[in-house]
Amino acid sequence: MRRFEVGDRVRVDIPDEEDPDHERLHRKHGTIVEIFEDDAGQETGDPRDSHLFSVEIDESTIEHLRWRDLRPASDP
Repeated sequence: MRRFEVGDRVRVDIPDEEDPDHERLHRKHGTIVEIFEDDAGQETGDPRDSHLFSVEIDESTIEHLRWRDLRPASDP
């Protein structure tokens, strides 16, 4: 089961400050524009990992993120 769907507004939440994307993306908002499926869930044992979300960040970049780096947006 996916937590997000195409069109959902999300906030990027990367708590690990050592993550290379933390400084660039943490607390940014965007919209999910596409969802891909892969076999990452088979590797990790968590079926939620099998979804890769393409998020159009408000600054107009497209980022590919997993569920653990996304939260529902607090803005409308």
